[in-house]
Amino acid sequence: MSARNSTTWVVVILIILSALFAISMAGAPDLRLENKKRVMREKVREMFHHAYDNYMKYAFPHDELKPLSKSYTNSLSELGNLNLEHLSQSYNGSALTLIESLSSLIVMGNYTEFEKAVQWLSHNLSFDVDARVNLFECNIRVLGGLVSAHLLATDSRNMFTQGTYNDELLGLAEDLAQRFLPAFDTPTGLPYAWINLKYGVMENETTETSTSGCGSLILEMGALSRLTGDPRYETAALHALRTLWSMRSSLNLLGSTLNMATGEWTGHSTGIGAGVDSFYEYLIKAYILFGKEEYWRMFHSAYIAAQKHLRHGPWYHEADMRTGHATYWQLTSLQAFWPGLQVLVGDIPAANSSHREFFNVWETFGVLPERYLLDHQILHPTEKYYPLRPELAESTFYLYQATKDPWYLEVGETMVKSLNTYTKVEGGFASVRDVTTMELEDHQHSYFLSETCKYLYLLFDDSFLAERNYVFTTEGHPLLVRSDWHDRLPETFFLANYSQIQIQRPNRVRRASALSQQLCPATKSSSGGGRSQMVESACHILDAHTYYRCLADEDCGVDATTCRWRSCSMAGYCGLW
Repeated sequence: MSARNSTTWVVVILIILSALFAISMAGAPDLRLENKKRVMREKVREMFHHAYDNYMKYAFPHDELKPLSKSYTNSLSELGNLNLEHLSQSYNGSALTLIESLSSLIVMGNYTEFEKAVQWLSHNLSFDVDARVNLFECNIRVLGGLVSAHLLATDSRNMFTQGTYNDELLGLAEDLAQRFLPAFDTPTGLPYAWINLKYGVMENETTETSTSGCGSLILEMGALSRLTGDPRYETAALHALRTLWSMRSSLNLLGSTLNMATGEWTGHSTGIGAGVDSFYEYLIKAYILFGKEEYWRMFHSAYIAAQKHLRHGPWYHEADMRTGHATYWQLTSLQAFWPGLQVLVGDIPAANSSHREFFNVWETFGVLPERYLLDHQILHPTEKYYPLRPELAESTFYLYQATKDPWYLEVGETMVKSLNTYTKVEGGFASVRDVTTMELEDHQHSYFLSETCKYLYLLFDDSFLAERNYVFTTEGHPLLVRSDWHDRLPETFFLANYSQIQIQRPNRVRRASALSQQLCPATKSSSGGGRSQMVESACHILDAHTYYRCLADEDCGVDATTCRWRSCSMAGYCGLW
């Protein structure tokens, strides 16, 4: 072979090798990312089982674990009871943490432990106990945990191996919900905040309640009605929600506390945090789960009002429901759920900007403090604790699902490292009493297993969601979106009548729900005959023309991020001028 031919072959071989190397390197980042996700998934699994195993060893069948002293607390009657009033001396626990852990066991693939837990609860759990409980807390934790676990137990993917399941959890859920019903027997239909599981509403019971307490019952009680065929639970929850909505101000804002007997507000300051947060959450999630247009109309009005009157850049302050004037400039850890809610309506830019600010505070202190004063840029003098809350992990999960931006995986990794560094102890995971000193408190909240660990696990491994469409309750319990639960949908939402819709190729399906036609920013949907139709979303009202040209302000819509009306410039373009 001549030297010239040899040189040619060398060049050809080098080109081929370079191409192969480029191809292999192109796949390398994805491979590294998947390996990292597997490693982090296992770290979160270890966290969950460290918390769960210690609960089972030291606290079960009581309610929650005290990880420092390796003992227990019967805390169901203490939730929301800041002054620890009217505590029953005979109440001995309801295995609260076990109930809260059921769906997480399925998410993480531990079907054996799930089955064992279901069998124990089926034979041992009773709600015929002298315990005064907070209706809201008992609903989201216990009723929600049982309804969700029933749906998972009847899923064909989770077949029992050691026995059979005969709807025992559903029976327990219905028994509990029947004990809730006397709380709704009021002049307004708004429920009492407290109910004794054995004796009903106690004499001289307080009439003060919160917006969340009245307006965050529809998912669990509505799902129970659909499963049992008994409309009483959904009817009671929906009536309370409608009454609450009728009390809104002219700005479409609701206060934080009210008198449920008179229907009058006792706290006019409102925000997206404690006392109001899950009201917004349950409006949009009820729409997804049940497809009732009424929920969407309420949410749409409430969401735009919040964006208009409560938002200041990436932050959300509190305001007077009557005037919209700011009352308190503070971050609360419960507000960190809001970016996750915004993902559900597709308002990704707004979600991302707020999420990054919450994470900056997390990085500053190592965890997220309960309250941070934005106007003074200092911690609240007394509320400096971190009780293992899940809201930032929840929003991180939603944003990664929406964007697939690996930065959110880094956020999750930071959170996992912080939790293991600051809160993990030999007996479980302990709350932080003071984020400035990382002094610990002897309490492992049940939501650490139902939410914090679950959302972090799903961030790194979302296989549980494959071929299923779920709504997660405010306590992180998954409820399956089913087309047969949708009462009626307008013709414009025709595709949303189905849990699956065909796309592109006949053998491909995309999971859909009522919300599929209400995304933000706007999306295109087929209106039949091959034509595409732009649809409106939560805050984003489209310009009259897709190319942004206009003749007058009436041709311009509402911006998706700021919820401000766009206007027509002198040059004839819509924008935020």
